[in-house]
Amino acid sequence: MKFSLVLSMAAAVGCCATAGAQSSASAPQVPVQVQFRQALELAQRGDAVRALDAVDKLLDTHRNFVPAWKLKGSLLEDSGRQVDAAEAYEKGLKLAPSDADLLYKVGVYQLVAGDRVRSATLLGRYVRLEPKDGDGWFYLAQADHLTNHDDQALIAIRNCLKIKPDNPSVWQKYGELLVSTGDGENGFSWLEKAYHTDPRLDRIEYDLGIASLDRMDLQNAEQFAERAAAAHPDDLNALHLLASVELKLSHWQEARTGYDRILSMKPGDIDAMLGSGRCQLELKQNQPAIDTLTHLLSVDPANILAHYYLSRAYAAMGDAAEAQHQAELHQKMVEQTSFASSALGSEQDRAVWSQARKLVQEGHEDQALALFRHDSRGAPVSPGQPYFLVGALNLYLGNRAEGIHDLQRALALDPKIRGAHTYLGIVDLQQDRLDDAETEFAAELANDPNYQTAVAELGVVRYRQQRWKQAADQLSRSHTRSPALLVTLSDAYFHLGMMKDADLAAELAAAYAKDDPAILDSLNDLLTRNGETELAHRLSGSAQH
Repeated sequence: MKFSLVLSMAAAVGCCATAGAQSSASAPQVPVQVQFRQALELAQRGDAVRALDAVDKLLDTHRNFVPAWKLKGSLLEDSGRQVDAAEAYEKGLKLAPSDADLLYKVGVYQLVAGDRVRSATLLGRYVRLEPKDGDGWFYLAQADHLTNHDDQALIAIRNCLKIKPDNPSVWQKYGELLVSTGDGENGFSWLEKAYHTDPRLDRIEYDLGIASLDRMDLQNAEQFAERAAAAHPDDLNALHLLASVELKLSHWQEARTGYDRILSMKPGDIDAMLGSGRCQLELKQNQPAIDTLTHLLSVDPANILAHYYLSRAYAAMGDAAEAQHQAELHQKMVEQTSFASSALGSEQDRAVWSQARKLVQEGHEDQALALFRHDSRGAPVSPGQPYFLVGALNLYLGNRAEGIHDLQRALALDPKIRGAHTYLGIVDLQQDRLDDAETEFAAELANDPNYQTAVAELGVVRYRQQRWKQAADQLSRSHTRSPALLVTLSDAYFHLGMMKDADLAAELAAAYAKDDPAILDSLNDLLTRNGETELAHRLSGSAQH
């Protein structure tokens, strides 16, 4: 970091020193100013070692002196000690949470460290304080992009473009974001403009390859991907781009060579295994394709396309029964995924949930409620929503009484709030109060007949009542991906004598429960009890991979 940050605060040392001196009642104010100016002068003269030693001595007695933390961070940063620098800036930010310089520095460091949500939050606060700083907007655009908020990223990069209209790196980022938001034509134009101005821009050929692929300009995509892979032969993203372009061009052998190269560098790469299996299939290497795709499913049992390509490979080998079986698995997974995808939150939503969970665990429920009173974009939510979310958290954490109270409060504020009746019904199910659970699930479905969790849980009620047909119908209609519920569905089918459907549900349960030994054990027991020992052994063997 350049010393402009430290120099900018040198004039304000007097007022800052007063605040810093308060942290040490016995230390007079003047020595703080003197110590800091001495350290600053050493830094300006390039004597970083003595400057760092001086600032450390200052902080030994004045831990709350923010300018010293800034100077320490700057010195550590210039000496290449990035981790220590980030820690110094963090300590300064805790003391001065509205300091623009520290918001920027910590925001950028968090972006590099991978905490993109926090980076976006800090940089968002920074640009509100310093709206004319193009670098702040640039990094905010990157953070928003990496947290899947591309609309916000576009706003940020456009603000950056107004401040830095002649910067090819900004053009490149703008083009990349346009492509990612579906405007491939304009995105390509900006990337091409950046490329012609500065062909040495990092990863510009890769970005142009992605943009060309988005426009289905496969010839250009191939050329740019080849250049990107040649420039960065160890870059898996570039190699994946080239292989995927070759695959779309039906250059099966070239694509397979590319995927095999990726697998030599990263043997467990799921996409490369899938691509290699697809190429083997198209090259009529059916048994190798089956071997590759079967191995892929041992690693990733829920891979939808692998089942589809396996179905084709088995059909080509003349194994109609296994081909049909794989096609059915593929179709079921497609149906389940279409229902599940709408329920998945963004990375930022999940981060907020994690933060709220920590608050509830520490007994700060009011703060968790405050956190949930706005959505991830800052818009207010319905009055009952925060209570519903905190109630769900309490139940998850085992705080049953608190959870019930919060859910009931949510319903009092908003009788039609989605999910509250369902969670109350789940509590009733846990206590074996089937009639009460059914009432709650029915109330949920009266508000929203397609609320899949309530549909599934009503299936569990029917299962507990030994009403096997209704249980199977409800659980199947829910398109659940929950391994426990799929085991329940399989058992319901076994009671109905629907062996094929029971086996199919069991395979789906095993696919989604590959990392849950308890579920896999119960599934193995279920299959063994129903005479499906071969399937039990096969699924158990797959899970061990």
